[in-house]
Amino acid sequence: MADISLESIKKLRELTGAAIMECKRVLADTGGDTPKALEILKAKGLARAEEKSSRVASQGTIEAYIHAGGRIGALIELNCETDFVARTDAFKELAHNLAMQVAAMNPRFVSPEDAPAGDNLDPKNDCLLLQSFIKSPDMTIQDLIKQHVGILGENVRVRRFSRFELGT
Repeated sequence: MADISLESIKKLRELTGAAIMECKRVLADTGGDTPKALEILKAKGLARAEEKSSRVASQGTIEAYIHAGGRIGALIELNCETDFVARTDAFKELAHNLAMQVAAMNPRFVSPEDAPAGDNLDPKNDCLLLQSFIKSPDMTIQDLIKQHVGILGENVRVRRFSRFELGT
């Protein structure tokens, strides 16, 4: 087993939000290879997200975002399982980022399943969950939410959103 430095454990924890012992164990398994350990923890987080996706998410927050100049704004309802998680900084930051995404990218639906039958839609542009995240284009909003499910340990779901633009 490789000698793992405290700094590499802290770095991996900051990147993933995983437990310290989990970070240490994965780093030991990968011989201290942080990029490989990051991939493993992300895969584990996504697996955990799939397990939690059927759980009821009835708590959460409504986040408002008003773009500079006050001409565009968005409201989003983001749900989780407990009010404890809804009060965490990570959950609040996710809600803020999603409201900013809605303001910037103007999606029409949360997911393709929400679109009316026969609607001519471009899923990657019209569905929030399939859009590329504006702060990290290599990640979709769905991936961002799954990442937070792994960090928060609860199911997280976008219930609805609304976007407002002055003059339209």
